Amino acid sequence: MTVLDSGVDAADDATGLAERIRAQTDAAHRQTEQSRFVGELLAGKLTSAGYAALLGQTYLVYLALEEAGRAQASDPIASAFLGDELLRTEALEADLEFLLGANWRDEVTALPATTRYVDRLNEVAFDWPAGFVAHHYIRYMGDLSGGQIIRRMLERAYGYTTDGLRFYIFDQIEKPKLYKDAYRGKLDAAPLSADEQQRLIDEVNLAYRLNGDLFADLEAEIESYLVK
Repeated sequence: MTVLDSGVDAADDATGLAERIRAQTDAAHRQTEQSRFVGELLAGKLTSAGYAALLGQTYLVYLALEEAGRAQASDPIASAFLGDELLRTEALEADLEFLLGANWRDEVTALPATTRYVDRLNEVAFDWPAGFVAHHYIRYMGDLSGGQIIRRMLERAYGYTTDGLRFYIFDQIEKPKLYKDAYRGKLDAAPLSADEQQRLIDEVNLAYRLNGDLFADLEAEIESYLVK
């Protein structure tokens, strides 16, 4: 991960932080999207246990992220991005109970990549506001964007409607596009120095890699989840 010593250059001064995040993390984002595990899942080629495995690892990430959000609730930078309408842990718990039964917690164990992901959240998201925002951005903006496409594909592939898809359902956000536009506006307005903005962008790139590593760990077990 390369940190630019000068933060932003003159050409970037007129470009908002949200657009710079998108542009400077696009390659990492695209790399993460090439996951075979996710591709097979969305094609309906994995069992419900495979889907539950993904949700279980996702749940562990959100436990750490949303705990960090509570810790950052009084910070003027981080708190601007917080909202109960985004919280996902209860939805993930409901989905996992639907897929695995009442004892689902016994079946959720962190993969090595998930442990590294959670360790990074514990390292930066509790006391570095911009670091928290970086991880908040990649998760929730992704849930409100590509996550909605995933929801529709899972509906078609597995016949889920509400149960099993609660993670992707944001009942309290009536118009996701407007919400995302407002979120990007908050990024642009965040009182961060040029160096701090670049650190945030670098952290988003790292978060994409952590997600990619999580998918890779799941892919290593994919044979056990393929529909026979």
